[in-house]
Amino acid sequence: MRIPAHSVCTAVRDDIVAGVHERGSRLTEELLARRYGVSRVPVREALRTLEAEGFVVTRRHAGACVAEPTEREAADVLEMRMLLEPLGAARAAERRTEAHLKVLRGLVRLGQERARRGSSDDLRSLGGWFHETLAQASGSPSLTSMLTQLRHKIAWMYVVQAPPSPVDSWAEHGAIVDAVARGDGERARALTALHAERATGAHRLRFTGAANRVRTSQHAVNTSGPRY
Repeated sequence: MRIPAHSVCTAVRDDIVAGVHERGSRLTEELLARRYGVSRVPVREALRTLEAEGFVVTRRHAGACVAEPTEREAADVLEMRMLLEPLGAARAAERRTEAHLKVLRGLVRLGQERARRGSSDDLRSLGGWFHETLAQASGSPSLTSMLTQLRHKIAWMYVVQAPPSPVDSWAEHGAIVDAVARGDGERARALTALHAERATGAHRLRFTGAANRVRTSQHAVNTSGPRY
């Protein structure tokens, strides 16, 4: 049975985000095919997709390698999320279905309950499901795909600390859902922008140091084209 390339792509991306494939390491088709139990064809397709997404780069004499993002690129990812998430919330206020609202409200109730109890173990995953559902409620597959890709990159580039007040964070989620339910796109946009801005302070880069500063400097003078 032929394994779809998108399944291989998901597996490789997940391993890159988790650090199984380290930054700068080579990704040979033969080794990846053995690791994931597939032929080299879906691996080749997956690597092309991951290169387009910015997780993989092709280097002369080395082939496909895990990308090494600079501090500037990491900052751009957060800035893009802060621009796109409010847009998604505004669209969700116009296009959400009752099914979307049911899921969003259920996640808010669960998140608020866990936050009040101090059960923080699964709050991060609940928050991820909340924002994924909110993006899907926008009714825009392209926007949803971009936001999902940004969340993958943020998880790869940053350590995200727990918010100082999870109860307040989930209260913000609840206010966003209320605005979406009322069809108030401008309020949903404004609340989501404020929520994203506050959340950004909890992000700490996974990579720092002189080597990264050198890469940042080199990237600034290299005008051959964007890396993603």
